[in-house]
This record gives sequence, structure tokens and C-alpha cells, in this order.
Amino acid sequence: MNIVTDEISTSMAAGSWIRKMFEKGRELKNTFGEDAVCDFSLGNPDVPPPFAAKAALEEIASNAVKPLGLGYCPNAGIPYVREAMAAYLSRQQQTSVDASHVIMSVGAAGAMVSFFRAVIEKDDEVLVSAPYFVEYGFYCGHFGGKLRAIPALTPDFTPDVEALAKAINPKTRVLLINSPNNPTGCIYSEEVLKKIAALVDAENERREREGGRPLFLLSDEPYRIFAFDGCTVPPILPLTKWSCVLGSFSKSISLAGERVGYFLVNPAMPGAETLISALILTTRTLGSVNAPVIGQRLAAALLDETVDLSVYDSRRRLMAKVLSSAGIEFPMPKGAFYFFAKSPVEDEMKFVDALLEEKILVVTGKGFGFPGYIRLSCSVDEKIIARAENGFKRAVERVLA
Repeated sequence: MNIVTDEISTSMAAGSWIRKMFEKGRELKNTFGEDAVCDFSLGNPDVPPPFAAKAALEEIASNAVKPLGLGYCPNAGIPYVREAMAAYLSRQQQTSVDASHVIMSVGAAGAMVSFFRAVIEKDDEVLVSAPYFVEYGFYCGHFGGKLRAIPALTPDFTPDVEALAKAINPKTRVLLINSPNNPTGCIYSEEVLKKIAALVDAENERREREGGRPLFLLSDEPYRIFAFDGCTVPPILPLTKWSCVLGSFSKSISLAGERVGYFLVNPAMPGAETLISALILTTRTLGSVNAPVIGQRLAAALLDETVDLSVYDSRRRLMAKVLSSAGIEFPMPKGAFYFFAKSPVEDEMKFVDALLEEKILVVTGKGFGFPGYIRLSCSVDEKIIARAENGFKRAVERVLA
């Protein structure tokens, strides 16, 4: 008897490489102890939230015992939180937006799923540059959509704009970008983003003439504040009226467990109000109802705060040193907190297994749609990064022997 659908059975078999390695890490830690394992598999932000979070939580707690202190809020979010977010995003995106263009969500993932539910029909395509975040395919696949990945240009993983242009077809509903990128740490330049936006505008001009549905440019930005070496992350909204932005506070202020994010619709978009109304409906009917009220209030209180980015930058530099000493090739990530390194051998699973023998956990590039590479998270203490150096060297020697 089939307990679940064939589609879910297939998805379960494919699984998430990140979660698989997470479970393997738990097994190794239980067997050999925490100090024996170097786990670079999961991007779980470990840098503490800003100190101001303590006072903000105390204020929230003082109001929690009032009537409806922790009750339902409007599906789109607490009104004053949406207003604060609009001001914040207006500065960030260099575009004037108001609260009616912002919806609070259950993390960036919840925002994306609600959006796909609102705009994706069976066999619609979501176009993305590979490597990409592992769950994108599941998010659009729930509603009959298909993720179509176009390999990025190596060695720096800049999107291949010409290949993206050739891939756009009448079924392409969303062009999804993620910068700073997970897993590569690549920050897309303004020049590249303008070219991508121009593709979207040109396609929509054609569709407007022929009466087709629009192509959206969707920017997934949970790592926006993680930009190093003087790099900046260009705003998306000024580039095309067909743009939307989503993000979260999971990484920027270490609120991953609170599950609070947002979705921003470009106010210049034709039909923006209709899209917002659809997103409010899908937020409710997918079961989220509203983003967590504690998380919303906490995020609003900390909009001008960030975690200590110098900690992540220091880890990034140390990881680069450790990988270089082992002879592992990689582009230096300009953003986020990951490395996407080239495997010393073509089949990266052999290298992943060799690293496991050294009690080092990484994620295979296949899980991100880009075989031949591995992803490492820098969301770990520097002691763990340093401790892994000899293990990396031994693993490289083993697979090259």
C-alpha cells in the first residue's frame, strides 16, 4: 500500500543533501563526540543576535499577557511592522514603497511558496542559475511547476545571461535570482542584474502584445547584508517594474528559529494590488495564517541592527587559508557564509566519502544542481575550521592516490 503520493515518495528518495549530512553528523557526534567532528554541512547561523534583542524581547514579554497579546494578526502582518518594513525596504531598494506592498511571511521560504502558489500553474517553469538552493525545485513543484537550471559561468559562478535568454520560453513564469548566492557566495554585479532585468522587460513587452501572462523577476535575498571586501548588493526594484523581493531575518539577526520573513511587490508593477491580494490569500490558505507575531515584533525592533559580521568575515578568511593549504580550488566568496569548492576528483562523492572518514561533513554539489563541487558552511566556530585542516589534506591525498 502506498502511504504517500508517488511524487512525495520520489522527493523523499531524492531528499535534501543538506539534511542527509546533518543526520550523518549527529550519528558521528554520538559515536565519536562533538569535538571529534567538523560539521560544515548546515547553514544554521550560530553568531548571537544583536544585544538589543534582549531588551526587545523583554518589551514583547511585558505586552504578551494583555488580551490578544499573542493572538492572530492580519494575514499580511502586524500593521506597524509592515509600515516599519516599508520604510526599511524603501531605503534598501532605493524605491519608495508603502506598507501595502509588503507582506510578512513565515521565513523567506514561506514567502516563496506563497508566491509560487499564487502565480504557478501546471508545467510552468521557474528559471534559475545553477548552482541554486536545494529546495527551490520542491517549492515550485508543489504546484506543478518545474525548476529549470542553467549552469553559471565558472570559476566565479556569475549567471550566464546569454544562456538564460535562450532558455526563456512561453512557459517561463519566474526568473529566480539569489544574490548573495547560496551556495557560491557570488554577488551579482549591477551590470549582470541590468542585463537580466532587460531580458525580463523584453519578454514582457512581447507578452503584453500577445496577451500572455507576465514573467516575474524574483530576487531571493536572505543573505543581503553579508557582503565583504567592499562589495555591495545592488537593489532590484529600480531595474524592472516586474520585480519582487523576498528575504528573512534568519541570518541577518540570527532569528532562524523564529521563522519571520517578508515579500515585497514592486509598486510600479501592473496589477501589483492583485498580486498582493493573492499572496494574502495563499498565506492564509496554505496554513501559515500569519507570520509569528513574536518574530515580527522582534524583527521590527531590530531593523537597524545586524549580527557581528566581522565574525563571519574572519571565518571566511580562515576557511580560505585551510582549503588553500590542502590544495582545494575555490572562488573566494564575496557574500553569504559558504564556500563552493571544486572537488579534487570529478566524482565529488568520492571526496565527500573521504572527508567523512576524517569526520568532516560537507554537502555534495549535486544537491545544488552543480556536480563536481562541494559546499561548506562557515557558520561554525574558528576552532572547528582550524581543526579540519589536516583532515582536508589527508582526504585530498587519499582521493588523488
